[in-house]
Amino acid sequence: MREIVNAIFYVLRGGIPWRLIPKDLPPKSTVFDHFSRWRDEGVFAGINHRLVMADREQLGRDASPSAAVLDSQSVKTTESGGPRGYDAGKKVKGRKRQAMVDTDGRALVIDPQPADVQDRNGAVPVLKVSRKSYPFVEKAFADMAYSGDQRKWRP
Repeated sequence: MREIVNAIFYVLRGGIPWRLIPKDLPPKSTVFDHFSRWRDEGVFAGINHRLVMADREQLGRDASPSAAVLDSQSVKTTESGGPRGYDAGKKVKGRKRQAMVDTDGRALVIDPQPADVQDRNGAVPVLKVSRKSYPFVEKAFADMAYSGDQRKWRP
């Protein structure tokens, strides 16, 4: 099992295709099957949630944050899989990562979306998802790209 985790880290850290996993690690089909299952079952999100809470407690803070910061980043992608669109403002064809972090910068929710989704519209699913894991967030800080009808934002 440790070798499968090592192979997943190798691919994600190096940004390489699954097919380029070295021969001294398990086969790509085995590694990708485990990765897909764990991703779909929310294993990685659960690990992140526990690590965020433990780190906050270690620093003497409440386990669950009461404030968060919301922002997005558009990134170029290829045609293979996943949501894709064109962000006319940044002239990028690809995806947008909507990120919600605590005030110290720990990732709370990361949601990939097509790049053509406006920030104010992309915030709604992020805020809804965040309510399940971080119900005590009372305030979210965001830039002007998120301005709009705030009644739509209420989960």
